[in-house]
Amino acid sequence: MRRVLYRPQAINSRKVAGLPARFHRGDCVGTAPGLISGWRLAVAARLRYAGAATDDGKAGIMNETLRWGIAGASSFARKTMAPAIHAARGARVVALATRDPSKAAPFCAAIPDLRVEAEYDALLTDDIDAIYVPLPNHLHAEWVLKGLNAGKHVLCEKPIALQDTDFDTMIEARDRTGRLAAEAYMIVHHPQWRRAREVLRTAQLGRLRHVEAVFTFNNPDPDNIRNMPAMGGGGLRDIGVYAFGSVRFATGEEPERLTATLRMQHDFDTFAEVNAVFPGFSYHGIVSTRMAARQRVTFHGEDGVMELTAPFNPGAFDQAELVLETRRDVRQVERWPAADQYVLQVEAFCRSARTGQAYPWTLEQARGTQRMIDMALASGGA
Repeated sequence: MRRVLYRPQAINSRKVAGLPARFHRGDCVGTAPGLISGWRLAVAARLRYAGAATDDGKAGIMNETLRWGIAGASSFARKTMAPAIHAARGARVVALATRDPSKAAPFCAAIPDLRVEAEYDALLTDDIDAIYVPLPNHLHAEWVLKGLNAGKHVLCEKPIALQDTDFDTMIEARDRTGRLAAEAYMIVHHPQWRRAREVLRTAQLGRLRHVEAVFTFNNPDPDNIRNMPAMGGGGLRDIGVYAFGSVRFATGEEPERLTATLRMQHDFDTFAEVNAVFPGFSYHGIVSTRMAARQRVTFHGEDGVMELTAPFNPGAFDQAELVLETRRDVRQVERWPAADQYVLQVEAFCRSARTGQAYPWTLEQARGTQRMIDMALASGGA
């Protein structure tokens, strides 16, 4: 494939061991140009969702813009979160750190004045307010602490930790520094989950009796970090956070007892069947990274049933749809075709960081999901 050197601005030619010690703004080497056009299309779509008029200006932008640095040029950062930050009101991507200069090209093509660094530590500078961390799972807690101790707000991909005890130092650092640290748990910002919580809080289903949750997809790639135990891989850590945390968020309850059956492959889980007892209802969940793609959550009450048909990846898996059946002859369907949970997540984070407004998913809430994951792994003998 033809390689192109992007030079939106003057290039700094200093190199150490064949790798630029520091890339200056727009310093990108990469493949061209189809990858970049896809990134631009994603940005354009998200700008429409955010209500912005152009790529250069965002309607209704907050008075103070949070300057973001991205620690790692992962595929998810490139395709989803960088465009979301770029589109969100009150946010601007100013820096990217990656040890592979070729991965910076699509970012720089979409954001010509982007500063690209060869080391993650270079993001701990005064011109950056917040850091987004999409690094492998085993590095998450470490980089939350580094960001907080450098005076940065930190939004970290899930799972933000690998075990319950990791939260002690993160919570201490958050409270000591007065900065916001949060897990990138985007679903709590989507209107379908806020609506689901409202239905349950107003008892529209009557007494809740049982919840069914399923999240599966097939990912057998041995080179994918989700299949590497040393990097915190495994199905429960990757997508169990959704099958567990979504139910906790919607109901406000924590499990009292839990049993799990796991299928393991090379020291990580690829299938988990979980049965749990919450104070007000029973729970059954299936999580797998070796099954055909499916996601669904069903809340079954004495007087009605509520089902979310694309609860975790609306827009990608299927349209966001909440089906509410409160009587035998009444079926209500609500849809949110334009809602972008990633843009909404960034905007909520920026508001909380700037104003101190309560954030919808705290470290304490994320810790509850981690405890449930720990319980499932222990019960299944992992």
